[in-house]
Amino acid sequence: MSAHQDTEPGLSLLIDAPDAQPALLHSGLASLEHGQPIGPDTAFNTGSVAKQITAHLTLLAARDELLRLDQPAADLLPRLKISDITVADLITHRSGLRDAESLLSLAGFRDLDHYTADDLRTLAYQQHQRALPHGAFLYSNTNYLLLAEILETVHRTPLPDLAHRDVFTPLGMHGTHFKADPRQVVPRAASAYQATDHGWQHTQGPATVPGSGSLWSTPGDLDRWLTHLHHTWQHQQLPWQDTLAYTPSDHTPYLYGPGLYASTRGDDAAVFHYGHEQGFSAAVHLESGGLRVLCLSNNTDAPADHVTAAVLENLRAHPSAGHGQVLAEAAKTRRPTRPTPPTRDESGPHTDMGTFTCDQAPGSLRLTRTTDTLHLWRRGTRDPLTRSGPDTYSGNGYTLTLPDSTDSVGSFTLDLKRAPGLQYIRQ
Repeated sequence: MSAHQDTEPGLSLLIDAPDAQPALLHSGLASLEHGQPIGPDTAFNTGSVAKQITAHLTLLAARDELLRLDQPAADLLPRLKISDITVADLITHRSGLRDAESLLSLAGFRDLDHYTADDLRTLAYQQHQRALPHGAFLYSNTNYLLLAEILETVHRTPLPDLAHRDVFTPLGMHGTHFKADPRQVVPRAASAYQATDHGWQHTQGPATVPGSGSLWSTPGDLDRWLTHLHHTWQHQQLPWQDTLAYTPSDHTPYLYGPGLYASTRGDDAAVFHYGHEQGFSAAVHLESGGLRVLCLSNNTDAPADHVTAAVLENLRAHPSAGHGQVLAEAAKTRRPTRPTPPTRDESGPHTDMGTFTCDQAPGSLRLTRTTDTLHLWRRGTRDPLTRSGPDTYSGNGYTLTLPDSTDSVGSFTLDLKRAPGLQYIRQ
């Protein structure tokens, strides 16, 4: 079924249950400029949904004895300085490696700045100790960036070609591609948009990082993938669990395994993952009984994880409702409106407190102080910091901790969600 809206970007949404016909809904436009509606062959950037493909390929390589899951990753990545990280640690986000894209943001990288996978690997290889204790979970795209390099090393084949050969072509996923170059044209690709006060705005950036993301796919192709994943699950508690243990993750009580979060509560165990990349969002959900729900969105106001959660809630609350009706209701889901923070008067003079660097992150940061506010500067961009404790200040996605007074700062610690424990020293 379709519910085209001719003025907004939208989404594709699918429910596929055992003993029932799949229900598929397309809403909105793939391209606002060309008035092209979203359809069954529209390809979306699926973001971190790519991780389960990369993990699957790594487990196949282990099965074929091209590598071992308990093998030190440094055996295959000579530039990696932390010697006790295993291949399994990378898959399950227990390496302690900081997220390289988060580190780039500290250098003031902006939406339209170009960077490559090798730029990110360089940051990964500069890390000489874990950001968290051994065995702790830290979700980091760096792990899957390195897994992609490992796969290309042991197979001597680029990851996009390997994925086509071993997964996409055998499963008939002909509309699915790892995009390895921002100049590459993806057939029937949607554009992604966000709403602004001045209308819709493009959100894609000139960066592609296959392995951790950069996977383009269609709802039908992802349904084929989930069907295959379910077939591998038939005699196990969770997919691939006989090969790789699922362990606690950053979202209690969910576990994390081969590129998949897992829930073992209730009657049906389930595996799932969400993706957000360059304005696109994606969500895939598979239950042990065979139910498959997935959503692909090119509208930042309609996040795929929120829409999928609405589908599952409606299915549980109204089990007799038709799947088409459930999809139509869920497709109306929009991100809650966030209140605009009050504007503070920052017209006073800034007192310079120094320039700071960290050996684990690129570039430098600068601190200034006005009458009652600290400000962190990155490549000319200023973040006013809000005091959140006696020695802590909150910024845009991070926390800054001072060891001494704000009158004379010699160092500070910066904790980002995916790159904690960065020690900055005044120059």
